[in-house]
Amino acid sequence: LKKNQNFMATHNELGALGEQIAVDYLIERGYQIIERNWSNGHKEIDIVAKDGDTIVIVEVKTRRSTYLVEPETAVDVFKQRNLIWAANSFVNRFQYDNDVRFDIISIVIDRNNEKRIEHIEDAFYPSLR
Repeated sequence: LKKNQNFMATHNELGALGEQIAVDYLIERGYQIIERNWSNGHKEIDIVAKDGDTIVIVEVKTRRSTYLVEPETAVDVFKQRNLIWAANSFVNRFQYDNDVRFDIISIVIDRNNEKRIEHIEDAFYPSLR
């Protein structure tokens, strides 16, 4: 059990580090950060930003390796639905009337702490189903 607890702490620390890297990356590119880790119930948005007049919902995935899969593949249909639901709650609560875009920022930090950042704009679109 203790081994799992250590893993979770490391996993959470890696996630927090990845989110900070993503925030810095977005700010460097002129995005305005509106919220970090915004949640409604059990549904959370890592970063809410503005790119011009567009509200950007950003899911950040950080990994130490791409040995099995690229980090962005973890944003499956279930995760997409949760993000869409959370984004809808966010724009309704704060009465935004802007276009909304869903991006994924995939970060890989290797053993030497070298970082690879991939920003996938319009990573998916809300489904009417």
